[in-house]
Amino acid sequence: MSQIFDPVPQSCNGCFLCCYVNATSKIQIVRITNVPSWYFERVVFPGQRLLFETMPDSLLEIHTGMMASAILSDTIPCDRLRIEMDLEHSYEISEIETDERLEPNNPLVPSLFATAE
Repeated sequence: MSQIFDPVPQSCNGCFLCCYVNATSKIQIVRITNVPSWYFERVVFPGQRLLFETMPDSLLEIHTGMMASAILSDTIPCDRLRIEMDLEHSYEISEIETDERLEPNNPLVPSLFATAE
């Protein structure tokens, strides 16, 4: 997985993919601060999932937004957020052809071309 901003250092051995979900009703700021020469910080909105790549032993700090401030509310070892990528059972486009999916009369995707009457 590529991260456009602040990619994982190239010297990373054993990097893995993680998923964090903001299950609160507040905006959160997540940071990884214990990795030298790397800065990772993202805003995660309520209900949003964040996928990111990191290295072993990294810690994800969760800062919960309050009025004009943010409080460190949790620190999670990233190995607890690790997700396994099962390439053998990856999702593929079904047998519907791409051109058929984009046709206005296709009942499988009626909302794509919905018009106001």
